[in-house]
Amino acid sequence: MSEEFKYGGYVGKILRVNLTEGKSRSEPISEGFARNYIGGNGFGARILYDEVKPRIDPFSPENKVVFMTGPVTGTIIPTAARIGLFTKSPLTGLFFDSYAGGHFGAELKYAGFDGIIVEGRAEKPAYLWIDDGNVEVRDASGIWGKTTFESQKLVWEELGTEEPKIACIGPAGEKLVRVACTILGVRAAGRGGHGAVLGSKNLKAIAVRGSGSIRVPDIEAVEAFANELIESIKANPGTGRSLPEYGTPGVLTANNDLGILGTRNWQAEVFEGAENIGGEAVRKKIVVKSKACFACPINCTKYSVVRAGPYANTIDEGPEYETLFSLGSILGNDCVESVARADRLCDEYGIDTISTGLIIGFAMECYENGILTKKDTGGLDLRFGNHEAVVKMVEAIGNREGLGDILAEGVKRAAEKIGRGSEKYAMHSKGCEIAGHSARGLPGNAIGYAAGTRGGSHHDSRPTAERTGKVDRKTIEGKGRFAKNINDMKSIMDSIILCQLMEVIVGLLDVTEMHQRCINVITGMNLSLADVKRAGERIWTLERAFNVREGIRRKDDWLPRRFVEEPIPEGVSKGMIIKPEDLNKMLDEYYEARGWDQKTGIPLKETLLKLDLNGVAKELYQ
Repeated sequence: MSEEFKYGGYVGKILRVNLTEGKSRSEPISEGFARNYIGGNGFGARILYDEVKPRIDPFSPENKVVFMTGPVTGTIIPTAARIGLFTKSPLTGLFFDSYAGGHFGAELKYAGFDGIIVEGRAEKPAYLWIDDGNVEVRDASGIWGKTTFESQKLVWEELGTEEPKIACIGPAGEKLVRVACTILGVRAAGRGGHGAVLGSKNLKAIAVRGSGSIRVPDIEAVEAFANELIESIKANPGTGRSLPEYGTPGVLTANNDLGILGTRNWQAEVFEGAENIGGEAVRKKIVVKSKACFACPINCTKYSVVRAGPYANTIDEGPEYETLFSLGSILGNDCVESVARADRLCDEYGIDTISTGLIIGFAMECYENGILTKKDTGGLDLRFGNHEAVVKMVEAIGNREGLGDILAEGVKRAAEKIGRGSEKYAMHSKGCEIAGHSARGLPGNAIGYAAGTRGGSHHDSRPTAERTGKVDRKTIEGKGRFAKNINDMKSIMDSIILCQLMEVIVGLLDVTEMHQRCINVITGMNLSLADVKRAGERIWTLERAFNVREGIRRKDDWLPRRFVEEPIPEGVSKGMIIKPEDLNKMLDEYYEARGWDQKTGIPLKETLLKLDLNGVAKELYQ
């Protein structure tokens, strides 16, 4: 840790790599920057706002990809494994953040950096080698075109050791598939297309090895707080029993029972084949053992192997709930073995499973309605439930082959290209495909999809409180403020950075004293709860300001037509819908709570000034 940097948890340095010049340099973090933006999400949002010019092409060398840890990353705090990736998304054209667990984040800090800013474009394929503060830009011509797992093996062979932790893109990122992700070890920072931005920069991988450590103000206090969290994790039914036994696949059965499981491109929200791909089925059919990310006692990851049938010998890290939804129920597919194979292929090609599934679901609905034919699909019978077609379409998208070349643009652009009324089947918000938690059955979540920074992400307004009954999901009353509070909570969680599974431990509905304690015990900042809450508001508002510069207004804060025009057709949640007038009412309340203009959705000048975003206020109100 830098001697000049007084706060614990941080290294105090960010690595800036200019690929055009083939050079790198270390830059210090100021103490004021750390207090105002905490880490992770906050650092990424501030850097992108300051350094990425409005209206540039996301594939331009002017765009940047920021890898950023939080102050707890690499410590003994439970789930302190995560790292965030931040860029201007080629899918949405807006600010986008995505997160991954595993071990890369901790290793980066041990190697001497809190984060990496990647800018410019390499003349030829390159990878970055960071070894205890020593940085090299190396030739990646020999691994260009390889899958993510092949690439990691080849980098290890070249370096002569398997010690480095590696983040890399696959063929999809190289081919600028707009839903391309980044694979970090075996974990995916999935959404938003940052893998394609890295591909546009000719950056194949980043390998990191470190032997450093992280200083904290009082190690005994950190140990006591970590133990307190571990005991709470063990005592909670979700983190202590359900997740260790079933992992996130257990959510699928619960959502289906509530009638809020996306099915056949969200035409329905009850899947008749749910028992074949739910937590119990996954555990019995393919799971071999449980695994955990760095510093995590939950062990929610399920290492799986398909032992027989057409998908035999598939090895998968998962599939997680969102993948069982996106490559399973949303496609009418109840073959869990095919979901595992499709999941593995997504990881190898380096594409987001959520967006990929929704893209295929869009194509399936177009096919069943005669908009696409076998001539378009290359002879493929693209009906819902055809698990063989699911696997083949993943390959087509990852390779940009045939129809897959169009679908690789994401559902919004694909629908614009296909036309013929296909737009009504494109389930997205702001260009980002809708994730696996209902908008119609969870009104607070609907605001997250509609008004959220990322659009179709379930992490902009979390579904957990409504789904578990902590908050009444049958009413729209108060859901605007509810969504605002969760936005702020999410901003802090992703700045610290804690895994989202910890929301039930440290605070489900708002920024809490547990978030405050976590920051203070690691950093020694002694922030008040009001300080931490204001930081959450500041970070979220800064993301909105980034999007406002790109042209986002209230008219863009909306949902797919299906959610506002078609009630859920069957099941426990039958009849639930987000009517336009109800969505507008929730948006009014949300904007008021956020301090945004009711007509435009732009943060008010006084709101920006209150949050110490004076420069942003000057830019938006010049």
